[in-house]
Amino acid sequence: MKITILTLFPEMFEALNHSILSRAQKNKLLEIEVVNIRDFSLDNNKRCDDYSYGGGAGMIMTPQPLFDAIKSVKTSNAHTVYMSPKGKVLSQQKVEDLAQLKEMIIVCGHYEGIDQRIVDLCVDEEISIGDYVLT
Repeated sequence: MKITILTLFPEMFEALNHSILSRAQKNKLLEIEVVNIRDFSLDNNKRCDDYSYGGGAGMIMTPQPLFDAIKSVKTSNAHTVYMSPKGKVLSQQKVEDLAQLKEMIIVCGHYEGIDQRIVDLCVDEEISIGDYVLT
């Protein structure tokens, strides 16, 4: 299985290169790629936050860099998951279903979330890890 993680903070995923996941990667059972969304920003300062198109409180991830990041890694086999408090709660059955995929793209939101147009255009499924918010 190949898992591509799209994030503003790739250094947070260094832990995936250790322990059991490291062994799985060395044995070619798992491939993990971490992609920095900021690398796709056209802004001189690599900004990735903006005000919501429809208004509302807080900042969201601006659509352009995230759309371009998804487009750069998306294949016809890739299932795109957005980690969102609005998504269906992750269960053991869902984990088992996801484990059957050949390719998965995980979109890590930040701020108040991502632009809804990205969800509508690029995301196959929204998944929540529970009734709380984490960085």
